[in-house]
Amino acid sequence: MKGIITVLGKDKVGIIAKVCTYLAENNVNILDISQTIIQGYFNMMMIVDISEPEKTFELLVEDLHGLGTSIGVDIKLQHEDIFNTMHRI
Repeated sequence: MKGIITVLGKDKVGIIAKVCTYLAENNVNILDISQTIIQGYFNMMMIVDISEPEKTFELLVEDLHGLGTSIGVDIKLQHEDIFNTMHRI
């Protein structure tokens, strides 16, 4: 099962490190990653393997939201199917 993680906010040191550390600690593998910084705003999108996480999907969503709040960015995790449905034209 795959998930899509988005991270948005003002750029600062350590965003990628903190998100990736959390994912590694919870057995979530990063399959693809793209990040950009535009005029001081950080934007990252990841495709992750969530087939064997240490926690439930719902708890991953909550934890990532809390992590984002603690570092001043917005982090969202969605199932790949839901993300694709929401962004279909």
